[in-house]
Amino acid sequence: MASFIVAFSALLAAQVALTSPVGSRTPYRVKESHHVPRGWKRVRRAPADHVIDLQIGVKQGNFAELERHLYEVSDPDHQRYGKHLSAAEVNELVKPTNETLDLVHEWLEDNGISPSGYSSAKDWITVTLPVSAIERLLDTEYHVFEHKDGGVVARAPKWSLPLHLHEHVDTIQPTNSFFRARAEKFDHVEAPIYIDPKYTPPSNETLNAVCNVSSVTPECFQTLYSTKGYKTHACGKNKIGFNNFLGEHPIRSDAEKFLAKYRPEAVSSAKDFPQITIADGPGDYALTPEEIASGTSKEANLDVQAIAGISWKTPIISYSTGGSPPFTPSPSTPDNTNEPYLVWVNWLLSQKSFPQVITTSYADDEQTVPESYARRVCQQFAQVGARGTSLLFSSGDSGVGPYGECLSNDGKNTTKFLAEFPPSCPYVTAVGATKNFEPEVVAYRPSFVGPDGITRGNYTSGGGFSNYFAAPAYQAKHASSYVKNLKGQYDGLYNKAGRGYPDISAQGLYFAYFWNGTEGTISGTSASCPLTGGIISLVNDALISSGKPPLGFLNPWLYSKGYKGLTDIVSGSAVGCGVDGFPAVEGWDPVTGLGTPIFPELVKLAGGQLFY
Repeated sequence: MASFIVAFSALLAAQVALTSPVGSRTPYRVKESHHVPRGWKRVRRAPADHVIDLQIGVKQGNFAELERHLYEVSDPDHQRYGKHLSAAEVNELVKPTNETLDLVHEWLEDNGISPSGYSSAKDWITVTLPVSAIERLLDTEYHVFEHKDGGVVARAPKWSLPLHLHEHVDTIQPTNSFFRARAEKFDHVEAPIYIDPKYTPPSNETLNAVCNVSSVTPECFQTLYSTKGYKTHACGKNKIGFNNFLGEHPIRSDAEKFLAKYRPEAVSSAKDFPQITIADGPGDYALTPEEIASGTSKEANLDVQAIAGISWKTPIISYSTGGSPPFTPSPSTPDNTNEPYLVWVNWLLSQKSFPQVITTSYADDEQTVPESYARRVCQQFAQVGARGTSLLFSSGDSGVGPYGECLSNDGKNTTKFLAEFPPSCPYVTAVGATKNFEPEVVAYRPSFVGPDGITRGNYTSGGGFSNYFAAPAYQAKHASSYVKNLKGQYDGLYNKAGRGYPDISAQGLYFAYFWNGTEGTISGTSASCPLTGGIISLVNDALISSGKPPLGFLNPWLYSKGYKGLTDIVSGSAVGCGVDGFPAVEGWDPVTGLGTPIFPELVKLAGGQLFY
């Protein structure tokens, strides 16, 4: 009996050794936990041999100083305006202290782990490990979670670190982030074209001749926003980029058909823009039968066609980011483990140079992302802005939130409006959507029942207030004034002190575009975002051609001077969550921001020269 007890005790000790973290100079304590968002269900333990690229967000040395530099070079009233930082200067400000790096490296070495990569400033460390090793490292358990829409990921809602590392590590992912990077597009092909009953054609004959409310084309955009006839002069220096996730990649033959019909002089741009692949993202190839069946690349096509249609001859760059390492999905294996924004932005920051404008048409509910992770990704965006690039993100397509889903993710299921991330990040420019022409109003298309009997929700320009980020100084007076004028309406449903978004808007309903060789229409802030990016890129062309720096991080300029070159939108609201949502008003509002572009005025306010 005694020998059995000894043997059993030895076996138990061996099991504990295999599943517990190694000895540490301090005990392990929970670093972070995050509720599993609605729509996800836990289905099984994650496969022990499934390999994950674990990203360790090491505490940055002096982000506060980086932020100060960002605001100074982005403030048109500051003497340093336009004097953007170099990559080396940015890295020097955010690199971790030697103490922090030494302690993290010591912890990894004690666990027999060597880093597989670093970000350019060494503020992110990558380790590539099987789930079993990560579970031991973080004293956690990974499970496979499945989304109601079919997505599958491996996540650990709660994870731990040795106590002495808590102040040196901000976040580690993928652990408890359920960010899905959905495309902000509304493209139900079976939806009948909805014409606003209040719509009246433009009285301006020129505008009326080129703008069709049921299929809006580049000539309409050029006329509406007064870019028509502008001739680019800085093509050797000025560039614009756009992001693709979820297996999306732009199809050249579709772009060629689109430009041949709507911007013939720009057809060459469909053939010569580079497609850069990151982390095994999809490359430059025609649609496969599987992609056609799933509707892949509608978003990517929209982005490149919207940009090329407005900003020719400005060079375009496409970035397609995938998951890494690659694997074949199976019943026991998750189909995408990585966090796409982090992989992309850290790759970008490692480059010597990048486009002066980059647009992104993907987002998710802010509450699906742990606050620590949202803050660190946002701080990476700040580094891009400090180097002189404008980052534009679509603001969402569900107003203040999708109907039936407006509940908190804190375990209390409190009714609340749902903010979106990354547009809620204060270091990016969030773009909302409008429709109609004279005047433009908030983009809106009511819900409808399709031929299949399924009800589709309404599409409305997304907007609201962050629950993670406070209203930044450049926006504080605008946001507080708006909240005050609501006079208590929607109290308790949003964060009155939060960063409000969007910042600016443009057309976002029924864009003409081509996919799989066929013309159709597509809507969403994922349409207004690349369109706005193309217009901002033209402003940069006028600046660079005049010997001046590009606009860089836009918001401080927009809120202090640039708003004078925008058309204020005062009709419509951010319909969502079963209510009308935040209304558009004079001045800034959380549905269309400060308004839509008037290109010549923006150039004049920025100090550039117009070339017609």
